[in-house]
Amino acid sequence: MNILLFGKGFKEGNEVYLHTLVSSLEKRAAKVYVNKLYQDILAEQNINFCSECSVIDTTAELKEANVDFVITLGGDGTILTAITLIQDLQIPILGINLGRLGFLAIIEKNKIERALDKLFAGRYSIGERVMLRLNGADELFGEKSFALNDFTLHKRDTSAMIKVHTFIDGSFLNSYWADGLIVSTPTGSTGYSLSCGGPIVFPYSGNFIITPVAPHDMNARPVVLSDKTELSFVIEGRGENFLCTLDSRFEIITSDHKLSVRKCEFPARLVQLEGVSFQETIHNKLLWGKDSRN
Repeated sequence: MNILLFGKGFKEGNEVYLHTLVSSLEKRAAKVYVNKLYQDILAEQNINFCSECSVIDTTAELKEANVDFVITLGGDGTILTAITLIQDLQIPILGINLGRLGFLAIIEKNKIERALDKLFAGRYSIGERVMLRLNGADELFGEKSFALNDFTLHKRDTSAMIKVHTFIDGSFLNSYWADGLIVSTPTGSTGYSLSCGGPIVFPYSGNFIITPVAPHDMNARPVVLSDKTELSFVIEGRGENFLCTLDSRFEIITSDHKLSVRKCEFPARLVQLEGVSFQETIHNKLLWGKDSRN
């Protein structure tokens, strides 16, 4: 089995978990690869965790290596970055949580061995998560104009609000006076959208969620709609420049940009280990069902 270890940062104290992971993979005769950024970061820390690991830096190299799984080491943001390397190769991702909350990176660092037992025994399923595709901005994000969590429009230059005229399949929906606007997938509903009052939407519900950021309108509520629709936007404000984001990546845009989002033509594929469900993740991360009043 060919495994890519993917990371984008290092926190002191995590080397023990990295060594546990690599030794466990080598014990199972897996061919281990590592992304170049992570290799460079670890080299700066004088951490030589895998002398036999090959380095991968591009999507073409990833394809040539015939990688079976990508194992990320970090938080949810690490998974979002890994997806920009995987692109349309649809290699399944298993996230080991070395970050904080972790709705996507759900394998706790003290359960690495148990997770690998299930992975190599075939005790898992593959969940296909809908992604967003941004159109009208090829010069901004290039071949990485997609997002697993969300697409956002934001004010940038001034403290004044912006106005985002929003259309569904070409039909006018609303003009949002706000600090910004979020369009999230069900996967992204537990991220930025949730912090702005958006609903939690189960992963395979077939929806997009529109959530305004600090709207100056009591009637501007989050909207849930089918992921078969195309959303388009016209943005205006006192400032000349605005922010456009896809997950953790951002670009500067102007009111001349005509942007739209739709369902991406390929999904992100996440490993769902046996005995781990979205409900269980919600219970553990948000403490649902637990009485903490005393």
